[in-house]
Amino acid sequence: MFKIHPRHAGTALGATFMTAGLWLVFMLYREGHLWLALAGLALLAGSAAIFSMKRAYALRYLYPGAAAILVFVILPALYTVGIGFTNYSSSNLLSYERATSYLLEQTYAGDGDPLRLQLYRQNSQYRLTLSRDDGAAWRSAPIKLNAIQPASQKLALQATAGQNTGEKLALKDVIALQPALRQLTLTLPGQTTPYRLSSLSGFSPAKPLYLRQADGALLNQQSGETLRPDFERGFYRNAQGENIVPGFRVNVGWKNFRQLFANSDLQKPMLKVFAWTVTFSALTVLFTFALGLMLATVLSWEALRFRGVYRVLLFLPYAVPGFISILIFRGLFNENFGEINLVLNGLFGIRPSWFSDPLLAKAMLLIVNTWLGYPYMMLLCLGLIKSIPSDLYEASAINGASAWTNLTQITLPLILKPIMPLLIASFAFNFNNFVLISLLTDGRPDFIDSAVPAGTTDILVSYTYRIAFQDSGQNFGLAAAISTLIFALVAALSLINLRLSRINAQANR
Repeated sequence: MFKIHPRHAGTALGATFMTAGLWLVFMLYREGHLWLALAGLALLAGSAAIFSMKRAYALRYLYPGAAAILVFVILPALYTVGIGFTNYSSSNLLSYERATSYLLEQTYAGDGDPLRLQLYRQNSQYRLTLSRDDGAAWRSAPIKLNAIQPASQKLALQATAGQNTGEKLALKDVIALQPALRQLTLTLPGQTTPYRLSSLSGFSPAKPLYLRQADGALLNQQSGETLRPDFERGFYRNAQGENIVPGFRVNVGWKNFRQLFANSDLQKPMLKVFAWTVTFSALTVLFTFALGLMLATVLSWEALRFRGVYRVLLFLPYAVPGFISILIFRGLFNENFGEINLVLNGLFGIRPSWFSDPLLAKAMLLIVNTWLGYPYMMLLCLGLIKSIPSDLYEASAINGASAWTNLTQITLPLILKPIMPLLIASFAFNFNNFVLISLLTDGRPDFIDSAVPAGTTDILVSYTYRIAFQDSGQNFGLAAAISTLIFALVAALSLINLRLSRINAQANR
């Protein structure tokens, strides 16, 4: 029986991956993503070197993780930072070349008689018949119509001979095929003037609306005005200074970052959002740690009956997926039909406006986030309390110390130092807790005096999301600048966390 040597199988598999990788790099380059293509080529070259050289044998075990960090962490971070230095937005999506190409593809109806369209279906294909008022008519070969058919496709029309074959389509069926018909460029025999769809059932001669000049300007053949590219704003502009859409991406330097600190329309809501972000993260850590420590202290009491049952019940909020718990709480806090307001109304006759009152909305966020986070802190504190020598509590009991004294003089000082890096990590996590804000309040209630979408319960990450995807301009460049600032803050917290972890490791040696 024929057997394949493992080495040959590995070589074939590696060759397959390299071929697929090179094809992907080529596709990236063809789509105009030069830097991504170069990064992919470098990644493939590194892979080939590491897995083919004997000297790099040890690196084979580290390379997959390092490559994953490069592709899924470093490259997206660098790409986001790069966008922060551009005017990338909903009106400046395209590159300069693509925006120019789009304008050059625009046409207008030129001189000449329009041709009436009749469509005939032949199985899965269609035949077009174009006719003039004098009776002259032309017919196409059978074609397939679809909405993604390239606009540059040309169909040679031939003189009609005999009757058309196939089922003639009614006007409603022709209207349904409008997206595909718009993609067609037709030429008559012996002519070079293209015909494009100009009405529901007619084709007219089409001329290019713009002609490119030697200096890069575009001449409008219909109006005679000249459009010139403005590489500071990212638009073609006419003599009146009006921007012509679509715009194109340009490098704006530090403009987006300066806006964060100089533009009053952005600065005012951003300072409020930043203050609430810090407050929300700090209070969440404080409340979850306090509640987790209290419950861990109670569950550490040996005389407590059914401790195992209590641990399971108290751990359940951590076992349920967070987004499900958030959506449940959103229903519970509903101002009209929620169970919380029904109970409060029955006991005290009040119905708090949890979602419309800024202070109550913030309190609701802290309540829900404390519920979601206390089991994690409780587990940490349970493990740390178990590591404290029981001799200390026995000596304290002999001296007649109270439970409060044991907590403040023994338990808290001994667990605070090892748990501090985890508290900082929890602070960093809640600094970017987008899911809670988005699902529970969506940042609302909004600021009344804000020119950009911003709410009283927004944190920096949700504020950035709303600028990028909910603002009318969808300013991705500005959102990327804010994301870069958030990245810098979280990176600083991570460095502090690593520093504290190193100090604790050295102290425990």
